[in-house]
Amino acid sequence: MQTEYTNKVLTVSELTFSIKSLLETKFTFVTLSGEISNFKHQSSGHMYFSLKDANSQISAALFRGNAKNLEKMPKDGDEVIVEAEVSVYPPRGNYQLIVRKLSYSGKGDLLIKLNELKEKLKNEGLFDKSHKKDLPILPKKIGIVTSPTGSVIQDILHVLKRRFSNFHLILNPVKVQGEGSALEIAKAIDDFNKYNLVEVLIIGRGGGSLEDLWAFNEEIVAKAIFASKIPIISAVGHETDVSISDFVADVRAPTPSAAAEIVIKEKAQFLDTIKYFETQIAKILSYKLDTLKVRLENFKNQSVFSSPYTLLGKQMQMLDDLKNSIDSSIKQKLISQKELLKLIFNQTKSLNPLLKIKDLKEDINEFSNRLNLSFENYFSLKKERLAKLIDHLKAIDPKNLLKKGYSILFNEKKNSIILSTKDINEDDEISAMVSDGKIYAKVERKKNDS
Repeated sequence: MQTEYTNKVLTVSELTFSIKSLLETKFTFVTLSGEISNFKHQSSGHMYFSLKDANSQISAALFRGNAKNLEKMPKDGDEVIVEAEVSVYPPRGNYQLIVRKLSYSGKGDLLIKLNELKEKLKNEGLFDKSHKKDLPILPKKIGIVTSPTGSVIQDILHVLKRRFSNFHLILNPVKVQGEGSALEIAKAIDDFNKYNLVEVLIIGRGGGSLEDLWAFNEEIVAKAIFASKIPIISAVGHETDVSISDFVADVRAPTPSAAAEIVIKEKAQFLDTIKYFETQIAKILSYKLDTLKVRLENFKNQSVFSSPYTLLGKQMQMLDDLKNSIDSSIKQKLISQKELLKLIFNQTKSLNPLLKIKDLKEDINEFSNRLNLSFENYFSLKKERLAKLIDHLKAIDPKNLLKKGYSILFNEKKNSIILSTKDINEDDEISAMVSDGKIYAKVERKKNDS
């Protein structure tokens, strides 16, 4: 099998650190049982020993920070169960265990149960980072699930009051160890979610043995944490204590006090940032004021400010020129407007309806006079012609002829004028119209010229 190191000459350090990287990446957390041998307790507080079984052994280191929680001092021959990380110590080139927790073999069943549950929940995805929720930036309501009588609540209150006093804390008191404690813790988490009481939750308790912390390793608590819509900080035991609730929670705090610091971390940062900006603004303003003062003094000392005409003389002269130009333009405009107004007045005057009416009246009078004259001439002519016609008619009027001795004969029976002898017969009654009346007669005899 070819690797990147197959044809490469390595130094001892390169190989050692490559092995260290592989081991520490592969075995981040292991639980081992074995017997202690070659135990050494250094003056620094660190402990070194070998952990062995019938066939093998491995070096182990228990540093002072993790050793302070031991129930008793280990010794050669003790049967123990350790929770550890696999590491490599480069100066000696040997791999070893970095022990985080050490318990004695009587607790082996609990550790086995713990690891089995841990593996199960891990496979179910309860530890996945994709499910972790972000903590609120400025929480005003903080929930606590812990014992009301323990030191945890006092530690949290002390930190919160010291760092940021403007908060509302709700405690849901529960048992944190013993029978029924896991059920109470899970129900408290559910209640906070059911009634949407807070923006962030802290669950936890103080330090203790594995049995004391067991409530936070129960599956019912892990499921309640995972199902919570409210972000949860797990703060169980001391820094070296690791429980299943730490893996499921959105954030793990090494101690309850640290949980309080985490929950208001953003608020503290805001205050620090505001204070920093306040200081910076004050500095900038002070510097700016000093700079402006210097510039103002420089301006005051310049000769240009000794007389206003130095700065304003040109502008004042330009203003006078502009005023004269405007005055001239206004005068020209007024003259032009007067001429235009006069023209419009004359045009308007010529269009005056009263004048128009007067002209029309004169035209009508003239036309009426002419019309009257025409009618007089016309009627005079007609009168002359009528007189001539009357004279003519008078001349031919039969009554006028009768005055000259003529008469007109009528057939009385036929009531018609007799124009010929043929129009009458003997014994016919006739009448003769003369100028002053009629004469009646009877035909006794007639004579025809023909």
